[in-house]
Amino acid sequence: MGPIELWLTFLCIGVITYAIRLSFILLFEKMVIPSFLMRALRFVPLAVLSAIILPALFLDGSRLNLSLGNARLLVGSIAVVVAWRTRNALLTIVVGMVGLWVLHMF
Repeated sequence: MGPIELWLTFLCIGVITYAIRLSFILLFEKMVIPSFLMRALRFVPLAVLSAIILPALFLDGSRLNLSLGNARLLVGSIAVVVAWRTRNALLTIVVGMVGLWVLHMF
């Protein structure tokens, strides 16, 4: 794949993503969403992030790895503590990335 095809792919993916998001905005702008659904929708980002992050922390290939040699699990645990204590998403990300980088150096 050449550079032109790559940029066209990025552009198409961006347009499709924008269209999907815009469709929901236009669809729901005139609808009243029930309060129970609004409360339930607050948990969608947490569920999506958990589905992405947790397998990366606990799985080594296709095996469950709960050992102390699992650098991702150790750094993830540190990041959880930082997130819980500071409630600062940027600091949590930085601590996690730096921690993973440092553990992979050793």
